[in-house]
This record gives sequence, C-alpha cells and structure tokens, in this order.
Amino acid sequence: MYGLVNKAIEQMVCGAHGPETWEQIKEKAQVDFEGFISNQPYPDEITYRLVAAASETLGAPADEILRAFGEHWVLHTALESYGPMMRATGKTLREFLQKLPHLHTRVELIYPDLKPPQFSCHDVSDNEMDLHYWTTRAPGLEPFVEGLLYGLGKMFSTPVRVELRQHREEGHDQSVFRVSWDAAA
Repeated sequence: MYGLVNKAIEQMVCGAHGPETWEQIKEKAQVDFEGFISNQPYPDEITYRLVAAASETLGAPADEILRAFGEHWVLHTALESYGPMMRATGKTLREFLQKLPHLHTRVELIYPDLKPPQFSCHDVSDNEMDLHYWTTRAPGLEPFVEGLLYGLGKMFSTPVRVELRQHREEGHDQSVFRVSWDAAA
C-alpha cells in the first residue's frame, strides 16, 4: 500500500490518542520508519501490522479499527488529498457509488503501482443498492470498506445502513454489501 495509507492511520491515531500512542503502535508493529512518504509503495504487511498493533494497544477489535479508519479515510484523507476529484465523482451517494470505478482509474494515474479494489453497483430499489467488492489483497478488509461507506454517507449528508451480505472469507470471489438510506435523503 502507498505511504499515504499509513500516514492516514498515523493521523487518525494521533488525532484521537496522541503521538505517544502512535509511537507505541509503531514499536509493537516493529515499524521503524520515521515517517511514510505518501507516494511511495510499502509492503501491505506493514499496514496489517499497524492495524494489529493498534487493535492491541487501543484494546479494540481490528474490525473496529478498520471501520473507523475507512470513515476517517473518506472524511479526512480523501477529501484533503483529492477533494476536487471526490466532488467531481458524484453529486449524490448513489451517483458516487456508481462512478467509483472511474475514481479509481483516475487515482491510478497518480499512483501507478496502485492495486485498487474493484467495485460495481446494482440497484435494488430507489434507496438501496448492492456494492460488489473484489480485491487481490489479503482477506479481512471488508470492515474498512464498510467504514468507507459510512464516511461517504456523512460526506453526502445521507446516513446509510450497511449490511455485508456475501463475504470472500466464505469462499466467494467477492464480497457484497447492501447499502441503504432513507428515501428522503
């Protein structure tokens, strides 16, 4: 994963728990980088170790850390780093989710070694859609995607409900999330 991801984890931890806690997490994860370079790729294992160490240090399940990180990613990292690109992707939550593959295509121009997940959407009703998620990364990132969806709901002032209906860890080639929101949103 690119350094931007690990920097965002640092930002989230430092903002909520202070830099001393971040240093404890880095030590526990055996990560000795002074700082991550945003546009430099790092082995995925570093990110997974940071999440595991954050879980242990903060006394919260890794899924909870990943969910919070997904929301943080949208509301802070993505909006600060790619604000115009994020806003150009859609004017509503539905439109944004439908155009999500195009967003990743544009981000790949910035980060040529990026291995983004793939998404596709299928409408279920006027206020529900199924989001299909494929990735080549290790299993277990579904809570992060769930957090992304909650963050997008906040970005569009559209509170969402997210239900994981199909999971890769159950032998499927993709995970499927049912995303729903109030019809008035």
